[in-house]
Amino acid sequence: MRADITERKLAEEALRLSEERFRLLLDGVKDFAIYMLDPQGRVLSWNAGATRIKGYSSEEIIGENFSRFYTSEAQASGKPEQELQHAVSNGRFEEQALRVRKDGTTFWAYIVITPMYDESGVLRGFSKVARDITERRQAEEVVKETREALESQTLMLRSVLDSMAEGLVAVDENGKFVIWNPVAKKILGLGATDLPAQEWTGHYGLYIADMVTPFPVDQVPWVRALRGQASSTQMFVRNPELEEGHWIEVTAGPLRDKQGVVCGGVAAFRDITQRRADEGEIRKLNNELEERVIQRTAQLEAANKELEAFTYSVSHDLRAPLRHIAGFSKMLGETCGSALPEEGLHYLGRIQDGTRRMGTLVDDLLNLARIGRHELRLQVTGLDSVVKDVIADLAPDLEGRKIELKIGKLPYVEGDPALLKVVFQNLLSNAVKYTRPRATAMIDVSVDQIAGEQVVSVRDNGVGFSMKYADKLFGVFQRLHRAEDFEGTGVGLATVQRIVQKHGGRIWAEAELDKGATFYLTLGSTKPANASKAMAMSGETG
Repeated sequence: MRADITERKLAEEALRLSEERFRLLLDGVKDFAIYMLDPQGRVLSWNAGATRIKGYSSEEIIGENFSRFYTSEAQASGKPEQELQHAVSNGRFEEQALRVRKDGTTFWAYIVITPMYDESGVLRGFSKVARDITERRQAEEVVKETREALESQTLMLRSVLDSMAEGLVAVDENGKFVIWNPVAKKILGLGATDLPAQEWTGHYGLYIADMVTPFPVDQVPWVRALRGQASSTQMFVRNPELEEGHWIEVTAGPLRDKQGVVCGGVAAFRDITQRRADEGEIRKLNNELEERVIQRTAQLEAANKELEAFTYSVSHDLRAPLRHIAGFSKMLGETCGSALPEEGLHYLGRIQDGTRRMGTLVDDLLNLARIGRHELRLQVTGLDSVVKDVIADLAPDLEGRKIELKIGKLPYVEGDPALLKVVFQNLLSNAVKYTRPRATAMIDVSVDQIAGEQVVSVRDNGVGFSMKYADKLFGVFQRLHRAEDFEGTGVGLATVQRIVQKHGGRIWAEAELDKGATFYLTLGSTKPANASKAMAMSGETG
């Protein structure tokens, strides 16, 4: 019996040593939580790895149900019990899922649950092994997101390449085509080739402008791109797939890596056959148009010269008979006036008035013709002095009238002083004339900046006119008021327009019936009003 006791003690010691070695083995595994559960899921053992991963000490957790390692949603759905049942039914349960630490934080765990049976096949519990795979899951998510983003970008790039109206091709540093979109195949008639760059010209049928000479291999845009050169050129393409051939425009450039080293090339090209045909037709039409313009300009110049000569000749030739009529009618009145009846004197007066008006008209026509033939004598001229001279000349017309005359600081211009005086004589005399019905006439001469340009204006509060007749304003013999109301020949504004245009400027008017009118004009190059240097150049003094 003593021997039996000794054997039993030895067996118990051996079992204790075995359990101690097993416990030390499990505690030495720090990366895995290894523990045992009873059939109801209560914790029976707990290694150091479990403490590190889940945060519980063995004293805190042994005897507690393992369901506390699950999220509240998993607990509510009965997942802990389902996993144990699955392990029993299938001999093993395995998954990757979220688990909860003691501090309430969650982590991703790889879990294996295995049922344990005794020698008689009775379920004694479960072994459970768990490993924290949070970092791995995060890495996998990053890889997944990167892959999805790359796939999305690849799909987008393919969609862009397929929807482009231009052909697009790219080659790597070895001259191998890596991109060749559908439009490139359509334009060139052929797809990507594995032939060396020296054979691209012949393979695709590339020619220079004469459509006969093969395009030089070293000048092919793709080849130049591999040498680090950007280029743009036109070439003719003809091959068995494009028997009639067509013109293409190619723009190519090198591809470089982060260090700036050439790692390939890319080229975009389009079919410009129709564009070249249209450009040729446009050039032909432009040439024809230029020729017609030259011819028409010559015809107009000749016609204008003839018209000016005719106007001058007629006006000049009318002077003699007008002088005769004026002279003889005056002599008739002086010598026979007392013998003429009242009606005869009335007729004689009308003859003399008509002669005077005709003389004025002839003078205006002569002035208009002279302006067309007058050669500009340009010099820097102050408009202030020009306007003051005109006002002095108009002094007799201003007598006995209440006129508020306001003259702003006017600029210097490069122009013909004599002709510029004619401009303001007409504009200011018109302002004086058409303000006669006003008790107080207001005439304003000023300069403004309009759209970056100095514009001189002459404004009055006279009778004005309707803007629907503005297109007739500057025509010869065009009058917008009755001769009985306002005297004039209808030549003055035509003269003004011709002078302004001769100076490279323009003139226009704005008005409202019975509310006055404003005439605007530009005179080419203008200078600041305080340009003392300009005064010195023109020889003007204060």
